[in-house]
Amino acid sequence: MGVTRSGLRMLWLSIAAALVLSGCIAATQTPDPQTVVVDHPPATPHHFPADSWEVIQNPEIMGWSSVKLELVGQQFKNIGATALMIVDNGVVVAQWGATERRVNCHSVRKSFLSALYGIFIQQGALNPQETLGSLGIDDIQGLSRDEKRASVLDLLKARSGVYHPAAYETAGMKKKRPKRGSHLPGTHWYYNNWDFNALGTIFRQETSRDIFQAFDETIALPIGMEDFKISDCKYVKAFSSKHPAYPFRMSARDRARFGLLLLRNGKWNNQQIIPEHWVEESTTSYSYAGPGIGYGYMWWVSTGQWHLGNRVQGKAFSARGHWGQYIVILPAYNLVIVQVSDKSGSGRNASGRKFNTLLSLILAAREK
Repeated sequence: MGVTRSGLRMLWLSIAAALVLSGCIAATQTPDPQTVVVDHPPATPHHFPADSWEVIQNPEIMGWSSVKLELVGQQFKNIGATALMIVDNGVVVAQWGATERRVNCHSVRKSFLSALYGIFIQQGALNPQETLGSLGIDDIQGLSRDEKRASVLDLLKARSGVYHPAAYETAGMKKKRPKRGSHLPGTHWYYNNWDFNALGTIFRQETSRDIFQAFDETIALPIGMEDFKISDCKYVKAFSSKHPAYPFRMSARDRARFGLLLLRNGKWNNQQIIPEHWVEESTTSYSYAGPGIGYGYMWWVSTGQWHLGNRVQGKAFSARGHWGQYIVILPAYNLVIVQVSDKSGSGRNASGRKFNTLLSLILAAREK
C-alpha cells in the first residue's frame, strides 16, 4: 500500500517533534516538510541547496549559539512577522514561521528588476545610457525637455529628476517628493517610485518580455525556487501615471535563494545567472540615503560598515519592502537573512527598529 502525501507529512512532523524534544531543532522553529535535516556542515565554503533547503540539526557545529538563537526566536514572535530564515553558507541554521507562504514583496520588487536589468543589458537588449527622450518615455502630465534627458542609469540610481505622480506611492513618498524641475537628472537622490515604475515600462518595451515571465525563466527556474508562481504577480496601475508598479508575491525560502544568488556574485552552482560585474556595480553606493545608508541600483548598501542600525564587517546590502520585507546579504559572514511580514494576514508591521533589533540578536548569536 502506497504512502499518501498527508501520510508523509505526518511522518515528517513526528520526526521533527522528536528532534525538538531531543534538542536537535530549536523549539521555536517551524518544521517544513520540504526541508532536509542534516547533521553536518557543508563541505565547501560555497554550498548551494538542491531541490529543498537543508536545515542543520545542531547550529553549534556551524558556530552558532543555540541559546542565543532562542532569543532570536522570541524576538521574532514578539514582532509578529510571518517568517524568518537565517542561511549560513547555503544551509539553514534557523527558521521560524511559514517560510513557504507567498507574501507581497512590496519594494523588494525593485531589486528583482535590478537583477533582470543586469541580465538583459549583458544580452544587449537594454542600454543604460539611453535617455527617456530617446526611448519615447513620457507620462500623463508630460515630461519637460530636461526630464527627458534622464538616462536609464539615472533611473536605476533613483536620480532621474522626474518628480511626477507614480503608481504604488505611499503618502510619505508623495509628501517628500521634490517639486517638478527642482533638480536636473543625475544631480539629486530621491527614493522615487516613478523611476522604478518607468524602469518596468522600459524593460517591457525594449525586451518585448513580461517582467514576471522573464524573472521566472532567467532567475526563478535556474536557481530552483520552490514556490514562485507567475500567476501570483500583477501590475498595479494608477490614474495619475502611465507606468504601472509590478508587485511580486514570494515565499521566504524563495527570497532566500535570490539572496544566496547575490551572495555568490550572481552564480548558482556552475551557472552565471546575473553578470558578476553587475552584482558588484548594482550593490555599490552612489548616493547618501541617511546615516550609514547608501543606495545603489535599487539596492540599499552599507556605508562606514553600518547596515540596518548594526555594525557589520565588510560590505552589506539589502532589498527592503513595506511592512517588514528584508533580504539582507552579508558577504563577510557568508550569510543571508530573510524576513517576511504579511500585511494581509495576521502579521504585524515588522520593519524599522523592530527588525534592526532582530538583526542585532542574529549577529550576536553567531559565535564564529
